[in-house]
Amino acid sequence: MDLDLRKVRYFVAVAELLHFGRAAEQLHIAQPVLSRQIRALEKDLDTTLFQRDSHGVTLTAAGRQLLDDGQTLLASANATRRRVQRAAHGPHRLVVGFRAGVVITPTLRAFAAAHPDAEVKARRVEWDDQEQLILDGTVDLAYLRRPIREQGLTLLPLFTEPRVAMLPADHRLAGKPDLVLADLDSETWLRYLNPHPDPDDVPIRSIEEKFENVASGAGITLVPVSVAEQYSRPDITYVPVTDAEPDEVILAWQTTRRAPLVTAFVRAAQGVEGRD
Repeated sequence: MDLDLRKVRYFVAVAELLHFGRAAEQLHIAQPVLSRQIRALEKDLDTTLFQRDSHGVTLTAAGRQLLDDGQTLLASANATRRRVQRAAHGPHRLVVGFRAGVVITPTLRAFAAAHPDAEVKARRVEWDDQEQLILDGTVDLAYLRRPIREQGLTLLPLFTEPRVAMLPADHRLAGKPDLVLADLDSETWLRYLNPHPDPDDVPIRSIEEKFENVASGAGITLVPVSVAEQYSRPDITYVPVTDAEPDEVILAWQTTRRAPLVTAFVRAAQGVEGRD
């Protein structure tokens, strides 16, 4: 029996929220309809996906497996839809993602010179969506920074770079020639995401948000040296941290992609980095 993607989408919504009512609101359908669809999916798969009791909803082992596979399956389906729509407007289009600070212009130029008939666009990605935008087809491949959720991706390490401390301009350590991590032991570090998710928690995503939080005294953070070279403000300063783990830049694309333009761009990226 074919797996119904609509039912899988409904299942993933419930599995991520572990609440039928909130999932129904998110999906804009009535809760009884959602419950019937989940029961139909369980019948299709001949297994129980959720344990339901007075304490709430939990995933069974089969449910945990379907959540893991289902998220990837839905992302792949969305990616297929986007690529088909993109192809309808011309077969030679490529969207390349990049993180803040990563300069991709030399590779874009090298690729364009070798493929003058291809249209290439660049799009910035952030730490919390960098993998998903590849898997769902928003970008064809992207320059990522670790940590990376590797499932479904092929990774090509390109280079590493030192990291520096981002500090308020009036910080006690501002102006030092360099630091070690021990110098920062007493500092408050920016918290990018609550380890115990809170619906009211707003994660720090972009370099601009880092500026605002550091300048206001909310905390400090480490950033790659390329970010320090490209982004500056008078109320922010950067100091090298000699024993900080280097930042690694990696080119990533969906493992199942067999697109000639993706392969060609990877070759161009390797050629550019090989000349540096």
